[in-house]
Amino acid sequence: MNYTWDWGVLVSAPYGDWLLIGAGWTLAVTLVAWAIAVLLGSLVGCLRSAGSRALRLPATIYVELFRNVPPLVQLFLWFFVFPEILPTDLGMWIKRDLPLPEFSTAALAIGLFASSRVAEQVRAGIATVRARLLPAALATGLRPWQAYRLVLLPVAFRTIMAPLTSEFLVTFKMSSIGLTIGVMEVSAQAQQIANYTFHGFEAYAAATVFYLGVGLLITLLMSRLDARLRRGVAVRR
Repeated sequence: MNYTWDWGVLVSAPYGDWLLIGAGWTLAVTLVAWAIAVLLGSLVGCLRSAGSRALRLPATIYVELFRNVPPLVQLFLWFFVFPEILPTDLGMWIKRDLPLPEFSTAALAIGLFASSRVAEQVRAGIATVRARLLPAALATGLRPWQAYRLVLLPVAFRTIMAPLTSEFLVTFKMSSIGLTIGVMEVSAQAQQIANYTFHGFEAYAAATVFYLGVGLLITLLMSRLDARLRRGVAVRR
């Protein structure tokens, strides 16, 4: 097999622009999905650690449901099945009039899957400090929800910074499944470049470098943040 390498294709019009656009969509899906994961995962994690069984049970069902169904299956369910079982008008609005339906669906599906994993991290973080801090917080006059919001959650997040970094990286890499429903993120753009130019090695190499570079940058930034937070805790002690 004689393969002619041509790295210049990656910077020639319009293929270089396609990669940049794909990188933008990848980051957009990741950030929106992560916002959903952190907000919803924090709430579910708090409910999972609550003393009331009535609060723990629905949170547990949520975690087990979204954590154990593959994210690709969830994506297909949200995109292809969910609009069909809704009332006709609402289903048609989702399929025809919802702004950026592919992007919205990918961010939602990935975010819900990631939220179930974040919830478990938050629950574990709260479990490490709940016995010591919750009684003290309640003794100051705080209500339980205030104690969680003002005391337990901030301290718990400090203890789970490393696992959260891993979850963020998983969410970032999981954004690539969006190509299956038409999100033109960086993997889809690399595939499109390969189809147009027959230079698949260069196109997928560029996508690989992008994922590797962003992943290493995130790891570096979060490790520094984790170290800074730990130094702050040590100083206060």
